[in-house]
Amino acid sequence: MANRINKKNVFWWQMRRFVITTIIGGLVVFLPITIFVALVRLIFNFIANIIAPISKLFNFSEDVGQWLINLLSFTIVIGTFFVIGLIVQTELGSKFFKNIEDRWLMQLPLYKVIRDTVRQFIGVDKMPFSQVVLADVFGDGVWMTGFVTDEHPNGYFTIFVPTAPNPTNGFVFHIHESKIRFLETKTEDAMSSIIGLGIGSKVLFSAKEKGKKSNLPPKPNTAS
Repeated sequence: MANRINKKNVFWWQMRRFVITTIIGGLVVFLPITIFVALVRLIFNFIANIIAPISKLFNFSEDVGQWLINLLSFTIVIGTFFVIGLIVQTELGSKFFKNIEDRWLMQLPLYKVIRDTVRQFIGVDKMPFSQVVLADVFGDGVWMTGFVTDEHPNGYFTIFVPTAPNPTNGFVFHIHESKIRFLETKTEDAMSSIIGLGIGSKVLFSAKEKGKKSNLPPKPNTAS
């Protein structure tokens, strides 16, 4: 009876931890995007308020005047982004912006989070934890579930290996790709197996591997 109660308590504790971790993860993604959209909207409204008095000089109806204000504001915002994009593509402009970013912008709250989120959203950077791996970190045939957080030109990868059942803690390893299996599986499935103390890990070993260089031994034969 006591064993059944303990199992029930562990189950509800794991469910609570899973819900809290998932909500925080969603908030981390949603909040920077919301702030970015709000800033763009603020810039748009600021430009629209500047243009509005000028439109009154022309004899337009209210609907047409508002439509023209929105169109001009949108064109100015997009044009400004385009010009800035052209400037930062040059060597001088890139250095100038990097200097401003390091000295001023990085001091603003949430700037780095918003910047990284936008870069990931438009595909400049890869989303963290999007690549699930099995890693033979110590080369002894003991596989660890991890997530790629960075890639290096010398064939090494930085991976984060969470601890169970709390995936917010873990270890960071720098490991050669020859000791990594890159899996075609969902991040949620890997996280669920970690939070569930290994339950559901079969999805990792049944997943297909991506075409990375590897000298790993073949997968263990699960046939009886």
